[in-house]
Amino acid sequence: MSNSLLKYASITQKISMSILGLFLAMFLLVHLTINLMLLLPDEGELFRASAEFMGTNPFIMVFEYVLFAAFFVHIVLGIILWFQNNQARPIAYVKTNVSETSFFSKYMIHTGIILLIFLILHFVHFYFVKIGLVDASTTYLFEGHEHPDFYIMAKELLMQPLMAGIYIISFLTLGFHLNHAIQSGFQSLGLEHSKYTAAIKIISTLYSLLIAFGFSVIPVILIIQG
Repeated sequence: MSNSLLKYASITQKISMSILGLFLAMFLLVHLTINLMLLLPDEGELFRASAEFMGTNPFIMVFEYVLFAAFFVHIVLGIILWFQNNQARPIAYVKTNVSETSFFSKYMIHTGIILLIFLILHFVHFYFVKIGLVDASTTYLFEGHEHPDFYIMAKELLMQPLMAGIYIISFLTLGFHLNHAIQSGFQSLGLEHSKYTAAIKIISTLYSLLIAFGFSVIPVILIIQG
């Protein structure tokens, strides 16, 4: 395979990964909005309604497969690009400050692995319950049928200090990962320019802080309220 073809393949992978990464980043805002409903003083009515809608709406059910495919491809491309970057730079730098790679980008593979482990754990706690692979610890009656009570399950899980700590660490890792991922995504798509590079950095930092803080504050408030 020629060098030009290899370069084209690498660029294509980076663009694909950037698009998928930005798509997943936007989905996190939707997920955060629903999770914040756990804090509403309505005994879980709105959260349960949202969970029921997400679990039964045909469009959402199809979207789930698109989302899972995006996760899978994003992870695979991330691993491939990491290996390619290592092969392109087989000799380690003598001095750590010789590399022009940003602080955040150096640890993308590490934060990515942590998030993958967390994602599997999160699936065991909730998604596997939804599809019936894991029994629900609590159920509620809806339209004559029993459904997993994700409201009670989520609150009980996040009010456990150990699990709350694991989730908070994972959320902070997610913010760390997002901060570089969003900037890198715009750069790979050719949207980086001296006129608005600073704005992109500010937006990515604020967005990553919003996601990390928004998710992290939920178990903290639940423990305080409990």
